[in-house]
Amino acid sequence: MDPSPRRGLLSSLRALAVDGVDLLKTRLELLATELEEEKVRLLSLLTFAAVALIFLAAGLVFLAVFLTVLFWEGQRLLALGVFTTLFLTAGVAALLAALARARAGSRLFAASLAELAKDRAALEPRE
Repeated sequence: MDPSPRRGLLSSLRALAVDGVDLLKTRLELLATELEEEKVRLLSLLTFAAVALIFLAAGLVFLAVFLTVLFWEGQRLLALGVFTTLFLTAGVAALLAALARARAGSRLFAASLAELAKDRAALEPRE
């Protein structure tokens, strides 16, 4: 037997293994990049949402107090009832919207999964 075909086969298998490891490394780097981008996006979203929530809540409380004092003499109970109803309705609507978004799921790792699907399709035997 000639040892050169065996050496060539071994060399080819090593090259294939190196290429596979490089491909896996690239995909893992893409995955890590997507994870980092999602983390930055969520942190930014949470920061802006928290600031907006604080200012909107303060504004609504001051508006409710202002209008209650304005209607103090004639319709104070009506004003308090209307504001209570509005605040509770807005809170329930926000809670339902948050639950709907939580159930919708995330598109995290969508690009990585698409790339892996392309890799798998490229590696499948063709007939």
